[in-house]
Amino acid sequence: QVQLVESGGGLVQAGGSLRLSCAASGRTFSLYAMGWFRQAPGKERQIVATISGNGAMTYCADAVKGRFTISRDNAKNTVYLQLNNLKPEDTAVYYCAAGVLALAQKTDDYIYWGQGTQVTVSS
Repeated sequence: QVQLVESGGGLVQAGGSLRLSCAASGRTFSLYAMGWFRQAPGKERQIVATISGNGAMTYCADAVKGRFTISRDNAKNTVYLQLNNLKPEDTAVYYCAAGVLALAQKTDDYIYWGQGTQVTVSS
């Protein structure tokens, strides 16, 4: 069992930055691939970025490539999502998730989910 707790969301102006964190419980964190998803009101939950268990491989969705960066610190059982040059269309609830398939991009590929953190970008 893995419990995930996100933090770092908030209200920011367009062009601003945030860093989201996701802290995981348990001693097997490095065995899990981690993903960040987001869900805007009335829309489906979509992949933002993923990272393999050892951090060697990452994937970013085209909509955020060059602006968002995913990373992890296995010693701290934490995965991060750095959000730069934020746009109003980035407004959503951001979720982290843990799974066993490296660089998976579908919600069904992830086993454990956090409760989400709200990111709101004003224009």
